[in-house]
Amino acid sequence: MPQQITQETDVGDIFYEWTVKEYEQYERNRAWYMFMLTVGLLLVLYGIFTQNFLFVLIIALAGIILFIQNKQAPPSVNVAITNVGVVLNNRIYPYTELKDFYLIYNPPETKMLYIDTKTILRPLLRIPLENMNPLDIRFSLREFLPEDLEKETEPFLDEMTRKWRIQ
Repeated sequence: MPQQITQETDVGDIFYEWTVKEYEQYERNRAWYMFMLTVGLLLVLYGIFTQNFLFVLIIALAGIILFIQNKQAPPSVNVAITNVGVVLNNRIYPYTELKDFYLIYNPPETKMLYIDTKTILRPLLRIPLENMNPLDIRFSLREFLPEDLEKETEPFLDEMTRKWRIQ
């Protein structure tokens, strides 16, 4: 479980530090909105036809959340790689609670660091690399965590979210 950082918390020596947006805010054109509205209405009609009103409620809530999220600027998150763990804003994830990591670096689409945790509640940390050198991050993390070299593509949900510009 990540620890809340307080005055007494030792975050260790900071190797790399950068700031990222909590989520990507995509530029969407009118066609995207029309397509998503059509898909949403079709899903709502399907839910009504099958009398699955919980499904209709979930689709409506998802649409409202996307609309509200689009109107707000994403908050900034401070990221740091230290000799004790990985810091995300005011929380530190000690290396003892992390399983492994892998990098997906395919600019300009994807520049992402994925860190797998040992807990079921938060299985994967996803950290944009922005303008950081992925080799520097990789060599720093390899001192403390094993690298999963078998993973060569981003998770399916991340890829779909990026391609459909949902988040």
